[in-house]
Amino acid sequence: MIRVATYNVHRCRGLDRRVDVARIAEVIARLDADVVAAQEIFRADVPRDERADQVAFIAKALGYHFAFGQNRLLRGMPYGNATFSRLPIVRRENYDITWHASERRGCLRTDLSLPSGGTVHVYNVHLSTRYFSRPHQARRLLSVDVLRHPTLSGPRIVVGDFNEWTRGVATRLMGSNFESVDVRLLGRRRTYPGLFPILHLDHFYYDSSLKLRSFRLERSRLALVASDHLPLVAGFQLP
Repeated sequence: MIRVATYNVHRCRGLDRRVDVARIAEVIARLDADVVAAQEIFRADVPRDERADQVAFIAKALGYHFAFGQNRLLRGMPYGNATFSRLPIVRRENYDITWHASERRGCLRTDLSLPSGGTVHVYNVHLSTRYFSRPHQARRLLSVDVLRHPTLSGPRIVVGDFNEWTRGVATRLMGSNFESVDVRLLGRRRTYPGLFPILHLDHFYYDSSLKLRSFRLERSRLALVASDHLPLVAGFQLP
């Protein structure tokens, strides 16, 4: 069994307008996930206040390994996606899936070593807010350069903020190539914005060799204000 979460942490800025990385770390701790895919997070590359390096702070506080994929510089600091894992990380690669002049977007691949000796490939995705960019980004994801890469040896789990709340082209493309978590199992399918969610932007896709055993939306009082998204957690039985 492996528990995987996806969480857009919104630069650790809550709906109360406070930047509080320790609060985000507490939300993640409550998820009790083996793997956490976080989007919109800072990774400092020079010594400064320890909380400025949000990736390192969370990893140290919770005892996770981590991989980071820089998509761009924001306020002079590396900014992008981070994947935290209790399992050993054996490979990491960040793919540029930007389309034309849109804001830079990425997909962070993290290969994790399983106790059985196998590998699971986790892809941490953040697609564009632009409607016409997402289909091209989804096709890029499904290419031999990314999700069909010849080095893949184990099951794939693709999670993240897809910025798509309708059954758009990106959703249809991903759904035709992977199993998709039926968000209606949640009862409440909306994950954004956190306090009064009206849209479902965060998604799970996975290979059919994995069996979905649990799925939930984290709606604790802390999670409702810690970010503008709510975390999702899924439990999979490994092949």
